[in-house]
Amino acid sequence: MISRTTHVSLTLLISAIVLGSNADAVDWPGFRGPTGDGVSLDDKVPMRWSDSENLKWKRELPGAGYSSPIVVGQRIFVTCFTNSGDLSKLTRHLVCVNRKTGEIEWSKAIQTGGGERSIPVFAGRPGYASHTPISDGERVYVLFGSSGVLAFDLTGKQIWQKSVGTESRSMFGSAASPILYKDQLIVMAGCESESLYSFNAKTGEQAWKTEAGSLSRSYSTPLVAKNSNGDDVLLMSVTNELWGMNPDNGKLRWYADTRVDTGACPRPVVHDGIVYVIGGRSGGRTAVRMGGKSDVTSSHVIWSSTGGAYVPSPVLHDGHLYWVNDSGVASCVDVKTGKEVGKRRLGGKFYGSMVLIKDKLYALSRFSGTHVLQASPEMTEIEKNKLDDDSDFSSSPAVSDGQLILRSNRNLFCIQAAD
Repeated sequence: MISRTTHVSLTLLISAIVLGSNADAVDWPGFRGPTGDGVSLDDKVPMRWSDSENLKWKRELPGAGYSSPIVVGQRIFVTCFTNSGDLSKLTRHLVCVNRKTGEIEWSKAIQTGGGERSIPVFAGRPGYASHTPISDGERVYVLFGSSGVLAFDLTGKQIWQKSVGTESRSMFGSAASPILYKDQLIVMAGCESESLYSFNAKTGEQAWKTEAGSLSRSYSTPLVAKNSNGDDVLLMSVTNELWGMNPDNGKLRWYADTRVDTGACPRPVVHDGIVYVIGGRSGGRTAVRMGGKSDVTSSHVIWSSTGGAYVPSPVLHDGHLYWVNDSGVASCVDVKTGKEVGKRRLGGKFYGSMVLIKDKLYALSRFSGTHVLQASPEMTEIEKNKLDDDSDFSSSPAVSDGQLILRSNRNLFCIQAAD
């Protein structure tokens, strides 16, 4: 089994996963997995399940949330919130679940730090627990809005807590998840202070802070990738632009115009030095070659077109980008041209992002189950699976060692093939 890493960057485990002899057993330590792109090589996850088939366990959670679960060894971590009816008593929870038994090992409750803003009912009040935790195998880190950023050891002992602001600038709350880079924890706090922070992951000491007004409309989790010259680049999708930043000091290196209007939610994906960005209420898509200085729109944008998704992030497989939009339409786009080469109407509503498991796409809808599709332009539906839970499934699945971990506003589920 692949061991946990000491310093997990969501983009720096690609070679370890591809070259490892048991790649299916890798942890799922942060948003969209170890490589940050929603891809797993696991060949043991079942394609069919129900309440009576391939359901290992079901665990009721102490509260609601849109954050995704993560897997670290034999532990699953997930966040949720309670007492949203009275914001002065709003409480966020970090819950640790034993992945073998489904029992809660420990749960930590953090009361609001003040400055919370009421989120409209139509938005599902996601911003109170939309940030997915991340772990380096020794600690687990969470962003809890106005309560700040917290670090715990794996037994639940709090190590440090730092504020990232209490301004609540967005009516939808905040959603971007923290990431790890070298010994840093990088936190996108657009809602809390229109800022991007970097902290020493071990001590909580602030390394740098970058402020920009356009961050207030970004809900996209940052990503670190390598440039063609070997330099690490911190990628940020913001309204109308993609930023390439220096992850060691937070300074902007380059930027390019994109079709991401209104608000930036999906996380970019990177392949062979090209960044693929989708997003915006109108739904646009853009491909940008990394590198250059200042405005690189004219020199580095490869293609740009309408058509994308507002909230769910894409996955890339065999020269194609796949995603499902909020209204349940799955799309397949040729990465070389940006042209749509496949479309399938799944129906339902979607906030969670597809995961690619080997050559199958798993698309978790909010209320009508999980679609399993062939990862080809035709996107042939192989299975559709529904669990007995009519609450909101707005998170993205986690995949590890033959298990598919799903969460709803009520429960945590472990899907695993029966022995």
